[in-house]
Amino acid sequence: MTARRVVAFGGGHGLSASLRALRHCAPELDLDITAVVTVGDDGGSSGRLRAERGGLPPGDLRQALVALAGDHPATRRSAGLFQHRFAAVPAGVPETGATDPDRDGGARRGTDGASAGTDGLAGHAVGNLVLCGLMELLGDPVAALEHAGAMLGAVGRVLPMSRQPVGIEARVRGVDPAAPDEVRTVRGQHQVAVTTGRVESLRLTPAAPAACAEAIEAIMAADWLIFGPGSWYTSVLPHLLVPQLADAIVSTSARRLVTLNLAAEKETLGLSVADHLAALHWYLAELKVDLVLADALAVGDPEPVERAAESLGARLVLAPVAVTDGTPRHDPAALGAALVPVLGADR
Repeated sequence: MTARRVVAFGGGHGLSASLRALRHCAPELDLDITAVVTVGDDGGSSGRLRAERGGLPPGDLRQALVALAGDHPATRRSAGLFQHRFAAVPAGVPETGATDPDRDGGARRGTDGASAGTDGLAGHAVGNLVLCGLMELLGDPVAALEHAGAMLGAVGRVLPMSRQPVGIEARVRGVDPAAPDEVRTVRGQHQVAVTTGRVESLRLTPAAPAACAEAIEAIMAADWLIFGPGSWYTSVLPHLLVPQLADAIVSTSARRLVTLNLAAEKETLGLSVADHLAALHWYLAELKVDLVLADALAVGDPEPVERAAESLGARLVLAPVAVTDGTPRHDPAALGAALVPVLGADR
């Protein structure tokens, strides 16, 4: 059977959950997986490296690589090393570092490492430093990601949405609770992710970054494109704002699937589940979607979500994809099980 080529878009924990779910599908469906990752992170370890060294912020790229890491004990150990984060060490007091929690959802930005203080390594994930070093050594982020993927025995490919870092800006209403109707510009991915106001519009700086050529090739050759789960304004929608990516997403013959979040995040407070789908149309009016996958408990009344899905040309599929402890996190095994009949279906 010919491998089914799947391209997943996003960043951070949401994309990680999607990639882990695809890993569960891969043996049964023979998937060829490519992750296309946002490059706007400016918080924590990634933000510090971006500010101090230039180049792409590595944190979301690292998360995607680790999600695709192979199952051999050596590569699992390497994946653990990539996630290992240096803790601040008081003078004369040895400490062990902390490892990133393996979770999706929640406020993403600001969790990628603490402030460095006087310790230059404190808060940095080892994988961020490795990727930064590889990008400087090889002079090309795609080559660096290919090399890092080989180190981790990755069962898929990780690509940046652009070879240049981008900024994210939003026009937000009610940033100041004392002025609920005032609209302000909030700059930076981290600040947009944690804003307490309502995001009314989103843009990238530069407004038209060049798309990664390899990502365009993957999109045009794909059988499926998958958007979400993840932070809607800072992980999902930015891909639709890169003109060359948007053109490829619209013109490819691939089918398109949207996986909805399990709970609202700070940046999407006030948006209904149906509003999340409407936002896709708002930022890319030509976008047509084939399927929308959601958890029935998160959706509640399915009727408005069904109508929003139909407005994109899609059918709503409900499946239990959340972990069973009640927290708003996708269970990779359950999400993978829900994806098998979807991705495996013939046209």
